[in-house]
Amino acid sequence: MRDPLINNRVRKIKGSFAFIEHRFLRHGFWASLGHEELLLYFFLVLVADRDGLSFYPYDKICSLLTIDVDAYTQARNGLIDKDLLAFDGTFFQVLSLPTEVVRTRNLLKNKADMKREDPATIHQIIHTALGRSNDQQK
Repeated sequence: MRDPLINNRVRKIKGSFAFIEHRFLRHGFWASLGHEELLLYFFLVLVADRDGLSFYPYDKICSLLTIDVDAYTQARNGLIDKDLLAFDGTFFQVLSLPTEVVRTRNLLKNKADMKREDPATIHQIIHTALGRSNDQQK
């Protein structure tokens, strides 16, 4: 272990504190989240009590995080889908990390997947259906 860089500024736990397991970064949870999901997750960790519970109305969260309601809703729902957050309409609970990262999107493996999910393929299908070539898009 190395010595602190600035000895008189070593952090000490006073009163309440928040924590995030190292596993959050090392096991891919960080990489699995979008920007707003990370922002909301860290905010909820910071304001939660010892059981992970917190109450903040959505408008206050949006104001503090400077995100709109759509971004908040997508982030909240994404965290719920990834099994990192529970929400009962009033209270949030930051959950213990699941054993593995929950992937909410499947890989696109075949043409049918591409036609249904890939924006570039969908774009090409629409232009083909309209009788436009790629040169006519410009």
